[in-house]
Formats: sequence, structure tokens, C-alpha cells
Amino acid sequence: QRDYHHADRFLSARRLVEAGVRYVMISLWPFDTHKDNFGRLKRDLLPVLDTGLTNLVTDLHERGLAEDVSLIAWGEFGRSPKLQGTDGRDHWPKVNSALLAGGGMQTGQVIGATDKIAGEVVSRPVYTGEIFATLYHNCGIDSSTLTGRDLRGRPLNLVDPSFRPLRELI
Repeated sequence: QRDYHHADRFLSARRLVEAGVRYVMISLWPFDTHKDNFGRLKRDLLPVLDTGLTNLVTDLHERGLAEDVSLIAWGEFGRSPKLQGTDGRDHWPKVNSALLAGGGMQTGQVIGATDKIAGEVVSRPVYTGEIFATLYHNCGIDSSTLTGRDLRGRPLNLVDPSFRPLRELI
């Protein structure tokens, strides 16, 4: 039996930021809801995410850290708009969502839209590269020139230079 109650991780993240740690990642699992999607979300997963994120953002604001911390809540893919056979949702790469807060961003807005079942993007698609470019921008890094090296020593862009930070946020 896995423990779904990870709220203490948000408190630890805030304490790490206060102590000067530059990057913190919190992993909440398992959001892979192929079975009992609605029950698991309502009972186990969303209360922890909602309470944890709310308290973390509130704490960062109260301590004057919100402008210095970029926060993102994001999964690696979306969920299918239709239920599969066991009251679950399958992986869905066509649509996903992300929550960004802090970091001096102009928050409190929705960017992009889907059809009524969240199956297809209908306006202002947001690309992964734009999100990474935004996060790098918040760290003072120009992602269009950010490179590393692949295993053969060739230059490798960490973010495709065609992606710019989300103009709606900066």
C-alpha cells in the first residue's frame, strides 16, 4: 500500500527555498489513474495537491519569496477525454495542463483552450519548449543559446531556439 499523503513535501520544499536551495522538485504519485480515476482523484490525490500547492504559494507570498520562486505543477502527459473500460483514463499526449506561479510572472490567467471534452486544442497551443524557455527566463538564462553536448560531443540545444518564453507570463 502506497502512502498518498505527501503534504509534508510541500513544507519541506518551502523550508529548502528559505535555506537557499535553488531548485526543488516534489514528486507526487501515483497519478497514473487507469482504474478508479474519479475515486482516487477525489479521495487520495487532489486533496493533497490542492492543499499542498495552496499552502506553498501562500507561504511563499507571506515570506516575500513569491517573486524569487517559479513554481510549476505539471505531469508528463494529459489524460484521455473519455473513460476506458475500468473507470480510468488512458495517457493522452494531445492535451495537457500546467500550473505556473510566482517567479515574477503575470499569473492568474488561462493560456490556451480545448474543445468541450478536453480532447483537442482549439486555441493558443502552448508547447513544452515554451514552458522550459519561461522557466529558464525566470532564472535569468537565455534558453535560445543554452546548449550542452551529446554523447559524441556535438552541441545540443537544451530548448529548441525557436521556442521563446510565454509572452503572456513575462
